[in-house]
Amino acid sequence: MPDVLSLRAALLDWYDAHARSLPWRAPPGAKAKTDPYRVWLSEVMLQQTTVPHAAPYFERFTARWPTVGDLAAVEDAELMAAWAGLGYYARARNLLACARAVADEHGGVFPDTEAELLALPGVGAYTAAAVAAIAFDRAANVVDGNVERVMSRLFAVETPLPAARPELRRLAALFVDAHRPGDWAQALMDLGSGVCRPRSPSCDRCPLAFGCEALKTGTPERYPLKTKKAERPRRQGHAYVLIDGAGRVALVRRPDKGLLGGMAGLPTSDWGAAAEFAPPVAGSWRAAGSVEHVFTHFSLTLEVHVAAGEGGDFLWTSAEQAANALPTVFRKALERALGTLSRWERA
Repeated sequence: MPDVLSLRAALLDWYDAHARSLPWRAPPGAKAKTDPYRVWLSEVMLQQTTVPHAAPYFERFTARWPTVGDLAAVEDAELMAAWAGLGYYARARNLLACARAVADEHGGVFPDTEAELLALPGVGAYTAAAVAAIAFDRAANVVDGNVERVMSRLFAVETPLPAARPELRRLAALFVDAHRPGDWAQALMDLGSGVCRPRSPSCDRCPLAFGCEALKTGTPERYPLKTKKAERPRRQGHAYVLIDGAGRVALVRRPDKGLLGGMAGLPTSDWGAAAEFAPPVAGSWRAAGSVEHVFTHFSLTLEVHVAAGEGGDFLWTSAEQAANALPTVFRKALERALGTLSRWERA
């Protein structure tokens, strides 16, 4: 069994010297509390998203909506447009629901306990623990994928994921302490993302190498063990890019519920094993190739079609504005159509 106290002290010493400078983070050992709004916003954005990709969004959001009350007051469509490109759009809907609950039910002040945070809309166990630890200095067990990987290697856990998760959470809890809980949580995140990486871990730079059971085996990258995933299903669909005489693109508002709910998008067919070509308006539709996109639970091939036309019950938007407001899958389709138009015009 690794020496928990020695490992904890070693990691905090390492964090004091090597902590990443991030726009939502206070320096190690800072006495002033970090704004819970900024911690919460960053944690929601970082779910399934890398730090380099999320950071510019965080800075734009906090400049535009500096408080949770400001965010709570925004229109749904405006928020969804600002979120475009971050993916996993249910997070954006949950973000707005949570901000409104904090504004309406808590006077614009985030609750400071893990249990109260967990009761907010869209806040799960990880986010509640992270906000409690980082913003309110609560001794909370903050466990994400990085922490699971560190624990699986420190203790050479032979149970594969996802079955190992309860055990990994129990092991992580051994390190939870009232002394610098926020710094501890962030130190683990930094270690997992920069040193104890999924592939090619930098064990020679790891402050915990002296107590790592996986390193002793000679193959630390073997951990965490994983159950083989089932192959991701593939779906097909059609995307329709309708452009008027002013160069504007026809968009639609997707239903509030379901995939990409509430987002602006291109008109499309249903997405399934096969898809019928049924454009939203009659016209001289030309094939513009296809695009591929991977969602969490399936892969999608969209056949892109482009035509000139006007009118209709659409949101007419400039191509530039559309590219900035569309989710990635539709932006790919739009770029494919516009690129094809340019080639046709040159031909």
